[in-house]
Formats: sequence, structure tokens, C-alpha cells
Amino acid sequence: MSIGHTLLGLLESGPRHGYDLKRAFDEKFGHDRPLHYGQVYSTMSRLLKNGLVEVDGIEAGGGPERKRYAVTDAGITDVERWLQTPEKPEEYLQSTLYTKVVLALLTHRDAAVILDTQRAEHLRSMRILTDRKRRGDLADQLICDHALFHLEADLRWLELTAARLDKLRTEVTA
Repeated sequence: MSIGHTLLGLLESGPRHGYDLKRAFDEKFGHDRPLHYGQVYSTMSRLLKNGLVEVDGIEAGGGPERKRYAVTDAGITDVERWLQTPEKPEEYLQSTLYTKVVLALLTHRDAAVILDTQRAEHLRSMRILTDRKRRGDLADQLICDHALFHLEADLRWLELTAARLDKLRTEVTA
């Protein structure tokens, strides 16, 4: 996820302080990984330097000055371009799990145990996500669905690999 583009998009509804941006980000997108304040301010500094935001006001308070940021026309154009650019599909061609299976076979370890252990971990994660989906709002349900579909694909791969383990062992140890 592009933090900069996301913050720019949040600014399109109106100027905000860094604290307000962090809170809005965490509420909408940061369920599992909230932003750190330092990340917000370093990102805003970079966006300011690049002309994508401007300081809309500075307020003095009990602590440091609070800058209020507004998105510029260039920032809106940048968000529009980012939104219209398709994401590269993740193909997982260099899977750590695949590496573990092949390495287990190369070192004469039981790769089936690795696959079984991973299957159990995937199922555990799926149960947690399913429970979260059941309790969540629509946004959380969609996030959970995305993760669940990826885990289901991984489970299919685990089953397929387990079924082909003997053939894979023959090929990698030849």
C-alpha cells in the first residue's frame, strides 16, 4: 500500500493535521498495522517537498506547532494516476514455503510434516479471520474475504504439493 497516496486521498476531503490523518488512516486502513506518528510526519514532509501538499495553517498549542496540510492540484492528479494504475498481481514465484519443501527433500527430511504443519497454521488463521469477518463491518468483511481467498489458494497448493511429493522428491534429488 502506498502510504503517501493514501494520505493524499484522505486530504481530498479537506485540510487536516498529521494527528487527524493518522487517526483517519488507522480507522479506515490500519486495522492490523496502524501507522506510527513518525511515518505520518516523514511522509507529509516528503509530500510537501514534492509539491503534493501545502501547509494550510499552523496552530500554536501547548506543545509543538501543529501544521494543517491540504492537498494541492498536483497531489490530486497524483492520486488519480495512482488509482487508475493497476497493481501488479502477486505471483508468489519465490515462495518461502516452496523453498522449505524442496530443502527438506534435498536434506532427506520429511516434507510432508512441513506441509501438514503449514496447513494447520493456515486453518488456524482462517478460523481467526472468519470470526473477525463475522463480527466486522462491511470494510472489515471485505478485508477478511481478501485474506481468506488467498489462504484458500495456499491450501489448494499445499494439497497439490502433498499429492505430488514423491514425484518432486525424485526430480529435486536426481
